Amino acid sequence: MALFSIAVALILEQLKPLAQQRFVLTPLARYAHFLEEHYNDGELRHGMMAWLLAVLPAVTAVLVLQLAGTQTLLALFLNIGVLYLTMGFRQFSHYFTDIHLALRMGELDRARLLLGQWRCRPAEQLSSNEVARLAIEEALIASHRHVFAPLLWFVVLGPAGALFYRLALFFCRQWGSDEHGGFGQFSRRTFAAIDWLPLRVSAAAFAIVGDFEDAVFCWRTQAARWSDAPLGILLASGAGALGVRLGSPIHVAGEVVERPELGVGEEADADFMQSTIGLVWRTLVLCLLLLALFWVASWIGR
Repeated sequence: MALFSIAVALILEQLKPLAQQRFVLTPLARYAHFLEEHYNDGELRHGMMAWLLAVLPAVTAVLVLQLAGTQTLLALFLNIGVLYLTMGFRQFSHYFTDIHLALRMGELDRARLLLGQWRCRPAEQLSSNEVARLAIEEALIASHRHVFAPLLWFVVLGPAGALFYRLALFFCRQWGSDEHGGFGQFSRRTFAAIDWLPLRVSAAAFAIVGDFEDAVFCWRTQAARWSDAPLGILLASGAGALGVRLGSPIHVAGEVVERPELGVGEEADADFMQSTIGLVWRTLVLCLLLLALFWVASWIGR
């Protein structure tokens, strides 16, 4: 049932993408603002209380439905519904596809505009190689957070697990920045713990479906130099698997922002963006194949 639910949810998401901003992100942002107004006194314990109120009620409700609907149509619809809300390529792929097309057509200004909208950061002075490089980095991170990590938590804990991961990610983004002080520490630390295993599984999967030797080399020698070391694992492995150089300095607001180099091989360009699409899809196929093998093994073992 799990494999069928994942396949149906992915097909639905391709045919009829959910308006995430309208139906998910905006209501959650309002709820996060409400909780912050009432609980943010700048201390970790207040952040913990707000996080528990933000995440646990929805996850508990799904878990109760999940346990009540074992081996029924309710379980199937619950699986598909939660996966449709929490997992999918279309939640980020339109930006990547449009940037890729703009670079192919030589429309650098449009590619910069799209990248700036995607990252919510200025991109007016980026070169075409820098745009491609940042787009590949964002795609690797987004594919992990929107597809592979929710998929892993779904396999481990069912729909409640996928929802748990995505809610933890959302409230980490809302409250985890330094400007929230002690209030945001709990959401940041909790998400780091929740993402510890999925992030490494995604990095390993990139290595398996890409250039394994280079991916492992970059993971071991370059990841720790990234400002966010856990994401450095993902990006270093992805860069090595693709045979492309990511990271490196970029031009922002008239200044050069220093970043360590990740990966080996050639400078990023539109061709490597196409290779990134292939890497992500091969990783998904690998995940589904492993799930199918586990299902067959469990069926034979009955």
